[in-house]
Amino acid sequence: MSFFAILFALLIEQARPLSRSDPIHAGPRAWALSVGRNFDIGTGANAWVAWSIAVLVPSIVAFGMHFALLHWIGWPAALLWNVAVLYFTLGFRQFSYHFTGIRDALEEGDAERARMRLAEWKQVEAGELPRSEIVRHVIEYCVIAAHRHVFGVLAWFSVLAALGLGPTGAVLYRMAEFVARYWSPRSRAVSAHAASVSLQQASAKAWTVVDWLPARLTAMSFAVVGSFEEAIDGWRFHAQRFPNDNDGVILAATAGAINVRLGGEALRAKSDLEPHQGWEANPEIGDSDSTPGREPEVAHLRSVVGLVWRSVVVWMLLLALLTFARLLG
Repeated sequence: MSFFAILFALLIEQARPLSRSDPIHAGPRAWALSVGRNFDIGTGANAWVAWSIAVLVPSIVAFGMHFALLHWIGWPAALLWNVAVLYFTLGFRQFSYHFTGIRDALEEGDAERARMRLAEWKQVEAGELPRSEIVRHVIEYCVIAAHRHVFGVLAWFSVLAALGLGPTGAVLYRMAEFVARYWSPRSRAVSAHAASVSLQQASAKAWTVVDWLPARLTAMSFAVVGSFEEAIDGWRFHAQRFPNDNDGVILAATAGAINVRLGGEALRAKSDLEPHQGWEANPEIGDSDSTPGREPEVAHLRSVVGLVWRSVVVWMLLLALLTFARLLG
């Protein structure tokens, strides 16, 4: 069932992508805001209670629906539920619109338009970036977005679905990522009700744990479909150049897989909570040392697209083999 649920969800998402203004995106924001207001009192224990409610309750609801549909109606209804959940949690089109616009602008030689699209996408100051740095940042943001919107969801969904928990893993991963971002001290979303330091730290620590295995599976996938030895060497020797351990593994493996230099001083993002401080390091990437590799070029953007899609094919082939082996066994 997992293979077919993922396949149908990806096909539907390509044909009818969700709009960023879709009401479904307002649900997690309202839920996280409500949980923060009612359970965040600034202590460590309550921070973990708030995180558990925000992340685990939607996950349990997703499993409950799966269990009820599977046992009361049948597997076709459960399959449709899995497809629906994956449609809202999984997909390229949630970030590929910006990537494609920037790539097209660079290929047409319009670096200024590319800077504007990058600034719009990530809410960063990109006015002084040279062309190679635009490419580097786009690669880094695209790879991390592909991991969080596709491969991380696939990993948790596949593991927990194999244990009979249906789409629980997809909801768990997306909610853990969302609340860590929503309760971040730099998030504009919490300006109306700033999360306590304890809640910010708890959500960040939980997200690191949740993302540990998917990040390494993504890095391994990139190594398999790219330059294997260089990707593994990058993972082993250069992941520590990035401040975030999980993102560092992915970016270092990507740099080796397509032989491109990544890392360096990050773009500087405007603080929405404290605008008087001006521009500060973007929390998604952070400052880092550069990895070995060629200077980023526009051709590397197509290499990244190929790397991501080949990785998706490998994931789908593996799931298909496991599915058919289970059916035959």
